[in-house]
Amino acid sequence: MKAFTSLLAAIVAAPILNAAEPAPLRNPGNESLRNEVQSAITKGLAFLKAQQQPDGSFANPLTPAASPEHPSLTALPVMAFRRDPSGAAAQENANVLQKGYAFVRSHAKPDGGIYIKGLANYNTSVSMMALLQSGDPQDEPIILAARKYIGGQQAEAMAKSETNGGFGYGATGSSPKRQHPDLDNTLVALEAIKAFEKARPGTELAAGKDLNWKAAVDFITRCQNLPSHNKMDWASDDPQNKGGFVYYPGFTNSETVTLPNGRTALRSYGTMTYGGLLSFIYADLQKDDPRVTAALDWLSKNYTLEENPGMGRAGLYYYYHLAAKGLATLGMRELPVADGKKINWPRDLALKLIGLQNGDGSWVNDTARWMEKDPVLVTSYCVLTLEIIHNQL
Repeated sequence: MKAFTSLLAAIVAAPILNAAEPAPLRNPGNESLRNEVQSAITKGLAFLKAQQQPDGSFANPLTPAASPEHPSLTALPVMAFRRDPSGAAAQENANVLQKGYAFVRSHAKPDGGIYIKGLANYNTSVSMMALLQSGDPQDEPIILAARKYIGGQQAEAMAKSETNGGFGYGATGSSPKRQHPDLDNTLVALEAIKAFEKARPGTELAAGKDLNWKAAVDFITRCQNLPSHNKMDWASDDPQNKGGFVYYPGFTNSETVTLPNGRTALRSYGTMTYGGLLSFIYADLQKDDPRVTAALDWLSKNYTLEENPGMGRAGLYYYYHLAAKGLATLGMRELPVADGKKINWPRDLALKLIGLQNGDGSWVNDTARWMEKDPVLVTSYCVLTLEIIHNQL
């Protein structure tokens, strides 16, 4: 489950329109595709609704009797219902939302975290962002305590100094190999903090340790194959890897490659490169920052919907989601690719996901890595992704 955070991290901070916000601009030529996207969303939500358990949690239909280990796995489908562009899901499935929010808040801990057994930092970040949308006054003290908890999880004075400034899974219930910062957890923590700032502007936090944004940016930079900014020995500027990202400094979930000059490079891959790009955006780097432009260049050269570049089918649906979130956040409706063409990525990805949806409304990966054989998890990814796309059409 090392990349479980990665698979969910980018989902949780997708923008949602408030009543006072204007509706997104619509292209009349996209009306038919928008209707298809909405239909796929509705079918996906119907599948998810059928998987909700009496306690409010959502269960993998293959293992419905298993005790839930992570409130984040309920927070995800709850957010999918809450963000339905038609508004129908939030109205017609109010009971689904009420039960889901109740399950999530029931796992708030005295230390401010929201978790069950482990992955405390990750579960707290995801769960807090779900509760930010509940509209229930009883959640306010839970949200504030969670925000303080997340801010206190940033690493400092680590034995490996290159990991300072990042965020890990959290020590609670985690194995030693997880007790170090990585780009996945850093992304979800920054998303959670940004979501809190947007939803609760001007909120005063109690005195104490909180986020050091410069240290976070430095950590993210040390995850990028860009020797002009990342001075670690492993960083490579060979054409296959330059500008892309790895899981944490000195380690990739992809592969190592031997370069023509005999050096060994850590392979950049799609999910973490979108994760790094989004992390820089949340840290308020400008679009013309060389680190941002280098990441976009790698993503442009490696654009595909047939695989998660560098990882094959592993994490494929997470890759789809991060692609939608990253490009939408940057305000890009088209992405230039290697052959000089410009891809209408919202249309491209919408048609891909619609074509992959199963008859029962679900989606699932045929590759099990990172829990993508769980149809509830993957369907949550896809519904949330299509909700982002719907607002781009």
